[in-house]
Amino acid sequence: MSAPTEGKREGSLEAPTRHPLNWQEADFYDEQDLFAELERVFDICHGCRRCFNLCHAFPTLFDAIDESDTMELDGVPREVYWQVVDHCYLCDMCFATKCPYVPPHEWNIDFPHLMLRAKAVRFRQQGARPRDRLLSATDTVGRLAGIPVVAQMVNLANRLEPVRDLMETAIGVHARAKLPPYQSRTLYRRAGDRQPRAVEPRPAGPTRGKVALFATCYGNYNEPDIGEDLIAVFEHNDIPLRLVGKERCCGMPKLELGDLEAVAEAKAANIPQLLALIEEGWDIVAPVPSCVLMFKQELPLMFPDDADVARVRAHVYDPFEYLMLRHRDGLLKTDFAQPLGTVAYHVACHLRVQNIGLKTRELLELIPDTRVHPIERCSGHDGTYAVKREFHEISMKIGRPVVKRVEQAAADHYGSDCPMAGHQIENGLADGRAPEHPLRLLRLAYGI
Repeated sequence: MSAPTEGKREGSLEAPTRHPLNWQEADFYDEQDLFAELERVFDICHGCRRCFNLCHAFPTLFDAIDESDTMELDGVPREVYWQVVDHCYLCDMCFATKCPYVPPHEWNIDFPHLMLRAKAVRFRQQGARPRDRLLSATDTVGRLAGIPVVAQMVNLANRLEPVRDLMETAIGVHARAKLPPYQSRTLYRRAGDRQPRAVEPRPAGPTRGKVALFATCYGNYNEPDIGEDLIAVFEHNDIPLRLVGKERCCGMPKLELGDLEAVAEAKAANIPQLLALIEEGWDIVAPVPSCVLMFKQELPLMFPDDADVARVRAHVYDPFEYLMLRHRDGLLKTDFAQPLGTVAYHVACHLRVQNIGLKTRELLELIPDTRVHPIERCSGHDGTYAVKREFHEISMKIGRPVVKRVEQAAADHYGSDCPMAGHQIENGLADGRAPEHPLRLLRLAYGI
C-alpha cells in the first residue's frame, strides 16, 4: 500500500537539514538493509510523484509501478531498482527543491544519499566497468591526453565519425555525445608559476581579499581559458591570485561512481594543501560548481567530525559568489566597457543546491544594457551520464527544455556556470553556436 502524500510533519516550518553520510559504518553496505530502505522510500515516492519531471530515475520507477500487475511497488522486480539508481546522477535537486519529506520530516527522505548508498554497495560488490573507471579517472586521463602530440591525436579522433562509432561499440561512449577537447597547454603550464600581483589584499565581509584558484581537472586539462578568464577578472578587481599548486581531482566523478574510498583518497590529498593556503590567509575559488559543492557539501557530509574539512568548507567560494560578497562593500569594479545585450544563462544544478542565490545573474545584470534570462532546469549532462551509450539520448531529452528556452531567448550570448552543461546545450542547439562561460562574458564586459 502506498504511503499517503500528506501526513504529520514535525517541524514543518523548519529549514531542510542534511544528515551526515554514515558510509564508514558496516550496515551502510548491508544489501538487505539497503533494499528495505529502497522499498520504504520508493513506496513514499510512488504516493507523492512530485519529482516526475526531474531526472529519469523517477519516471523509470513510476512507469514500472504503473505497468506492474499490482500497480504498486510490490509488483516491481528488483532489477528495476538498479535502473532507478543508474538514472540518478546526484544533482540533489529533488532534495533541494521538490521533496516535502526531507529532514526534519519524520519520514526522513534523502533520495540522493540513498542512491549514493546503492551505488557504493554495488561498487564494493562488483567494482565498475572499464568505461566508467576511465571516465572517472580525470587526473590520469588528463595527464596522458595533455601530452602535446597525444592531445592532438585524441582531439582528432574525437571528431572522426568512424572512430566515435568504434568507441561506442567498444567501450560504450555514445558516438554523438560531445566530448571535451584536451589541451597540451594546460592552465598550470600557462599560469602555474605566475606570481600574485603586488596588491595589498582588502578584506570584505567573509572574504579576505586574496585568492588561490583550484583549477579543477576540467579547468586545467580541458578548458584552461576559463581559468585565464577568472584570473583576468579577479586581477582587474585588485584581488591577488595564485594557483593552488598540488591539487588532485575533487572526487566528484568517483562519488558519482560510488567509489567512496577513492573520494577519501582525493580528500586526503587536497584538504591539507587547501588548509595550508587558508592558514596563510588565502581564500579558495573554483570555476566548476560541482567542485565547489564537493568541498562545501559532500566532503563535510562524508567527514562531519573532521575540523580541517570544516575549515576548508568555510573558505571555498564560487567565483561570482566571491565577487558579489565584495560588491556589498563597494570593492567590485563596475567600469564595464561593453554591454552584453541578451544573455541566456543556464543555472547549473550543483550551483543551485549551494543555496547562495543567483550571484552570476546578479553580477551580469550590473552591466549596462545587459538582460539576463536565467534558466533553472537541468541540462541532463552530469559529467559522465550524457556521454554514456545507454543514457545519452535520455540526457538530451532531459535537456530539451533548456535548449528550447535558449532558442526562444534569441540571445546574443548563452552559457552556464558548468562548462559541460554549456556544451550539452550546444549539442542540442546543433546550429554551430558555442557557449560562453559567464567568466568569459564578464571579461568581455570589462574589455580586458
